[in-house]
Amino acid sequence: MHAFDVLGDPVRRRILELLAEGEHASGEVTAVIQAEFGITQPAVSQHLKVLRESGFAAVRIDGPRRLYAMDPAPLQEVDAWLGRFRDFWAPRLDALATEVARGKRKRRLER
Repeated sequence: MHAFDVLGDPVRRRILELLAEGEHASGEVTAVIQAEFGITQPAVSQHLKVLRESGFAAVRIDGPRRLYAMDPAPLQEVDAWLGRFRDFWAPRLDALATEVARGKRKRRLER
């Protein structure tokens, strides 16, 4: 599965946000996702499986628990791909920042 297919799903993006905070037990992930998205435990498990199989998440067994952690390698690949487009946006964002600063300065001087 392509990285953008994985990241295109809001449930999987939310799971990655949780895992970015640190390692979580599958039950913790399931509880949050069920509360926020109203999906079943088997559905959450499927999303975790997709994240594991695509390399976005790693799992380790700790007794009866499965602990999930984010693997940053696929995100680095996404970042590298997006890097080509940053050159397009950087000057525009810099110009926007300049205009915002001018507006703030103007309002400050008008007081």
